[in-house]
Amino acid sequence: MAGQDIPTDPAKALEYKEKGNKCFQAGDYAGAEELYSQAISYDPKNSLLYTNRSLALLKLHRFALAITLSQQCISLSPPPSISLKAHFQLAQAQIALHHPSEALESAKIAHALCVEEVIVGGKGANNIGPITELVLRCKKELWEVREEERLRGRGGLLSELIAGLERDREAYVYVLRGEGKENEVEKVEERYRGKIEELRRTFELAGYNAQEAKKRKVPDWCLDDITFSVMLDPVVTKTGQSYDRSSIMEHLKRSPTDPLTREPLRVEDLRPNLALKAACEEFLEENGWAVDW
Repeated sequence: MAGQDIPTDPAKALEYKEKGNKCFQAGDYAGAEELYSQAISYDPKNSLLYTNRSLALLKLHRFALAITLSQQCISLSPPPSISLKAHFQLAQAQIALHHPSEALESAKIAHALCVEEVIVGGKGANNIGPITELVLRCKKELWEVREEERLRGRGGLLSELIAGLERDREAYVYVLRGEGKENEVEKVEERYRGKIEELRRTFELAGYNAQEAKKRKVPDWCLDDITFSVMLDPVVTKTGQSYDRSSIMEHLKRSPTDPLTREPLRVEDLRPNLALKAACEEFLEENGWAVDW
């Protein structure tokens, strides 16, 4: 590996890389990973080799090491192309290990680098769709984590309220028995059982109604008119219509025309809709379930 005293030999590294590519194409990801590792040992400053090995590690579900390799690649390579791949792979490994916050940051960097490539006429158009999907997946998983924390908080509050009712009941019963009113104890206990059940139903109903109401309200302005999915990075055409960048890019690969007017439309004609983007981000922040709409 890079830390060993092996003379730098780019030609030897390329030889191992090509052998690794053949293994990868044949589905032998373990063999590919080993060959890419040897390639790195002969050319430790070649950032592309790190993305090769990281991709093999992703296939092998060795996500922790894939994170390390991606980070090494990022430290070695200037943006956008290799760094784009490294951030994309880094985000995939992080989300696989259920680190949605870190994964979202990595995916957003990959998305931004991809958009830069698209603008300058690079190969980013081939990556914009998968990267957009990954950003949305990260947003959803992060929302789910926060939602679970919120529900746990509700459960904790419910437990505290029930415990308070039970303490009141026990104190009431203690007084009744001290006064020799044993015949009233059962009535008191029954009344408190009813209060506790009513409290449980109230909490359950509140949670159900809140979730159902949210699921039925996805604003039209948030939806892409091509895929009918929530937009992540809306852009505006010459006619003033907004689409998610990934969906309009896919459309333009099939037909370089405006989806509405059928007039000629180029990638260069698209302009970011920053106000709508901010609104969509805010909506997804509070409604991560909408990713699957």
